[in-house]
Amino acid sequence: MSLSMDDVRRIARLARIAVTENEVIESHKQLNQLFSLIEEMRSIDTTGVEPMPHPQDMLLRLRDDVATATNRREAFQAIAPAVENGLYLVPKVIE
Repeated sequence: MSLSMDDVRRIARLARIAVTENEVIESHKQLNQLFSLIEEMRSIDTTGVEPMPHPQDMLLRLRDDVATATNRREAFQAIAPAVENGLYLVPKVIE
């Protein structure tokens, strides 16, 4: 699949991107190179190849799910305009 110059202009117009004629030419070249790379990758036979979650065989180091920040609810609610039973009170905005 390849794009024409008109296709690139149309895509830019649909995306609301102002492009000069030089940018259209450069974008046309880059997009067609990208499409040719995709076509090349699609032509490879991947029958029997298991999908990989990551290109490198590695494991993530996990850490314990422990809260490290101190609870500062009282300090924050002390400066709030209205608080009741640990909840922030806000003005009613819907009648």
